[in-house]
Amino acid sequence: MHSLVKAEASIEIERSAQSVYRFIAEGFAQNYPRWSPEVQELEITTEGPLRVGSVGRQVRIDQGRRTESVFRITQMEPAQQLSFESPSPNFHVDYRLAPQAEDRTQLTFTFELRRLDLFMRPFERLIRHRVQEGAQRNVRNLKRLIESEQEPALA
Repeated sequence: MHSLVKAEASIEIERSAQSVYRFIAEGFAQNYPRWSPEVQELEITTEGPLRVGSVGRQVRIDQGRRTESVFRITQMEPAQQLSFESPSPNFHVDYRLAPQAEDRTQLTFTFELRRLDLFMRPFERLIRHRVQEGAQRNVRNLKRLIESEQEPALA
């Protein structure tokens, strides 16, 4: 599917891919609102641990605009990837991890807005800019949180 607005940001985190994955995927319910402060409410509505098919609900406030969405986890690969998407608003989010060394991981975050409501189309350029800023902020927040909380690998 063609994405209308796409943002990508990458950062190197001085922790193992397992540590980064643990923080992002295994601690998703607790940690997501911490690295993405626009998330005002987050609830995983599926019982049990987070897995492919799990469903969640979030309320975000972006630039004063409140949006509520239901999303579904579409990919989970330990120490490699977490992805989720929502049909309305139609978006796809992807966190990819690439080990650089024993204790360093390249994190790439991608956000795709697959459809813009008609009333938002005149603001597409501004939305593109804000989404890219948000992606950069996301990876910086993740780096700061993970490096301050996750133990480095033992040498």
